[in-house]
Amino acid sequence: MLNRRTLRIKAMQAIYAYMQAVGSDYLLALDQIGEDFAPDLNSMEVQDRKLLEGRKQIATLLFKEWYETQQFDAEEADKETLQAVNRAIVYYQNLVKKDYKYYGNQMLSAVERIYDHYLGTLQILEVLVGLIEEEEEKKEKRFTAATGPDTKRFLQNRVVQRLLQNKSYQDSIIRRNISWGSDISEIRTVYKNILKQDEVFLSYLKLPSPTLEDDLEVVKHIFKNIIFKEKNLQSLFEEQDLNWVENKAIVKSLVNKTIKIFGEEAEEDRQLLDLSANWEDDKAFFEDLYYQTVQEDEKYEAMIASSVQNWDVERVALLDKIILKMALSEMFIFRSIPVKVTINEYIEISKLYSTPKSKQFINGVLDKMAQELTSKGEIRKSGRGLIDNK
Repeated sequence: MLNRRTLRIKAMQAIYAYMQAVGSDYLLALDQIGEDFAPDLNSMEVQDRKLLEGRKQIATLLFKEWYETQQFDAEEADKETLQAVNRAIVYYQNLVKKDYKYYGNQMLSAVERIYDHYLGTLQILEVLVGLIEEEEEKKEKRFTAATGPDTKRFLQNRVVQRLLQNKSYQDSIIRRNISWGSDISEIRTVYKNILKQDEVFLSYLKLPSPTLEDDLEVVKHIFKNIIFKEKNLQSLFEEQDLNWVENKAIVKSLVNKTIKIFGEEAEEDRQLLDLSANWEDDKAFFEDLYYQTVQEDEKYEAMIASSVQNWDVERVALLDKIILKMALSEMFIFRSIPVKVTINEYIEISKLYSTPKSKQFINGVLDKMAQELTSKGEIRKSGRGLIDNK
C-alpha cells in the first residue's frame, strides 16, 4: 500500500519539476524583454537598432536585479524600458503561479492514478471471465466438441465471483470509468498464449471439486506469475503509467491484499482497499508538504545558507536543497511527527535519489539545524509518544 515515504518522494519529484519550470519561466521572461525591443520589420520608420539594443540590455539587467532582490533601481531607465521590465515581472509571476498550481495538481493526480491502475489490474479478472464466456458461446453456436482444457471451471472460481459481484468493486469501476478499451487485445493474447498453457492453471482446471483455498491460490498465481511478470503486459503498464517502475510495488501490494480479503471464509461485507490506511490524512500531509515547502522556499534557503557557512549554498545540489527544505517544512508544520523520524526519512530518500555523499551531508545539516531550532523553541512537537514542548 501507499506509505508516507512514497508520498514524500512524489512530493519531492513535484517540487523538483516545479523548480525546473521556474528556471524556464525566468528565461521566458527574458525572452519577452528581447521581443519588446526587437526591431519591427514591418515598420515603415527607420529602426534605431543601437537604441533598442541598449534599452534591452538595461531592461535585462533591471529584471535580473529584481529576480535576485525583489526590487530594482529605476532612476536611470526611461519610461519604455521600465514598462518592459514591469511587463516581464508580471509575466514571470503569472507563469510561476500557474506552475505552482499545475505541479501540485499533477502530483495529486499522479498518486490517485495509482488507484486507477489498482482497479484496472483487478479488472483483468473480469476481462478473463469475459474471454472464457466468449469462447464457450462460440463453441455452443458451432456445436464444437470441447478440445483442450475446460476453462469453464474458472467461471465458478469463488474468489473471482466474489470480487466481480462486489458492490464496492462495481461502484469504483463505474465511478472512475475504468476500462481496458482497445488494450483488451493484449490481455486476449496473454490469455491464449500464456494462461491457457500455464501448468498451474491447467492443474486447477482438472480439479473435480476445487476448495476455496484452491480458488485463492490459482488467482494469486495468475497475478504473481503472469499479470505482474508477463513482458507485453508490463510494457503496456509502462505506457499507461510513466512511473510504473516505482508504482508497481504499490499496485501489487493493494492487489495481493485485496485477493486475500476475498479469499477468506468470513462472509462479512468485503470492501476494496483505499490507497493507504488513512488516505484523507495522508492526502492532507502530501499536499501540505508540497505547498508549504514551495511557499517558504526563500525562508528555508536562507536557513540552509546560514547553516552551511563553510559551503557555498549555490554549490549544493538542487535535489539536496529540496530534500533539506522538505525536511524543514515537515519539522515545522507536522507537530506529531518526531524530528528523528523526519531526519531518517529524508536520509533514506537521499540514498535512493541523490549523490553517494548526500546522505552524510543531509544527515549533518539536518541534525545541526534540528538541534538549534528545538533549543530555540521554533520546532514544537506534541502528540502520542512525544513530549509537548509548547
